[in-house]
Amino acid sequence: MQYRTFGKTGARVSALGFGCMRFPTETQGNGARIREAEAAAMLRESIDQGLNYVDTAYPYHQEQSELFVGRALRDGYRDKVYLATKSPTWLLKQEGDFERYLDLQLERLQVDHIDFYLLHALNQQRWDSVVQPLSLLSHLERAKRQGKIGHIGFSFHDRLPVFQTIADGFDWEFCQIQYNYIDIENQAGTAGLRYAAAKGMGVVVMEPLLGGKLAALPASVEEALGPEKTPAEWALDFLWNQPEVGVVLSGMSSMQQVRDNLKYAGRSSVNMLLGRELERIAGARAAYRALAKVPCTNCGYCLPCPFGLDIPALYKAYNLAAYDTAENARKAYGEQAVKADACQSCMKCAAVCPQGIDPRVFMKETADFFSGLCK
Repeated sequence: MQYRTFGKTGARVSALGFGCMRFPTETQGNGARIREAEAAAMLRESIDQGLNYVDTAYPYHQEQSELFVGRALRDGYRDKVYLATKSPTWLLKQEGDFERYLDLQLERLQVDHIDFYLLHALNQQRWDSVVQPLSLLSHLERAKRQGKIGHIGFSFHDRLPVFQTIADGFDWEFCQIQYNYIDIENQAGTAGLRYAAAKGMGVVVMEPLLGGKLAALPASVEEALGPEKTPAEWALDFLWNQPEVGVVLSGMSSMQQVRDNLKYAGRSSVNMLLGRELERIAGARAAYRALAKVPCTNCGYCLPCPFGLDIPALYKAYNLAAYDTAENARKAYGEQAVKADACQSCMKCAAVCPQGIDPRVFMKETADFFSGLCK
């Protein structure tokens, strides 16, 4: 395993971190039950091989991730890792809520402190309507003085100017951004990565494979990269190549993914890519952008839908028409019990979607597309 100094925290973090949002489950969907024996083996194997950063959050796996991670880190594994989780900012409504959820998370994780604690999924609205009115920054500082948390950070989903405003609004020790070779100008992007690093913040990268899409590429995109590496390795190397990147989170769902990613991390380094390799990645980016229909990363924040739609699965089926074949897209859509035309445009999903996906546009497109395809 390779390690990097994590900004002003001084911590030495593994190049690869374990994102605890995509554990293997009994059935598909964000609310499905974690296959605990398999997931625990994956997490412990990663730690045994040197991974030392484990990231979870209050809502992951329908609020089961923290509970599972607490169980999986027994038997001395807690002492081998930096543990990160996040305050569910959208649930904080009044004074006392911050401490109440933090104490619940400590209980769920079976720990007396959390090494890296983030305000989850900040955007302009939450910065203005939650963080500031509820004095969350003061609450964070007090929790740190009390020893409940070690380092203070935030995760982010909004535009670059908002990222800069939040980064300047407090003496943050670290942040977490969505970043990959497709999203270099989306959300915080490359400019935000460098802005945070220049302020001395450690930077955690999430969605390095864009919800798994960059691990299973359309033929035109894979051809642009070349056969020397797997698509996943190309995507991860793009990130590790950059000195501003601290730890790259991977939401691994199988032991094979764990072993592959550990291998890739073990040979990672800053400035590892040659100029011609960066040109290939730029070519793959152009090829990929020409295909995408919906920018969904399958994070599941939009679930459950009040009308029973499996929103990520419906968008995935629609994107399959671009990335795969019409037949596979039709098959995936046919497996959904509730179809896209059941969407009532209530906008509940849009309010929490990190990608800002508007169902009035994209769910209607999905419904219209399959209405014609399935006739």
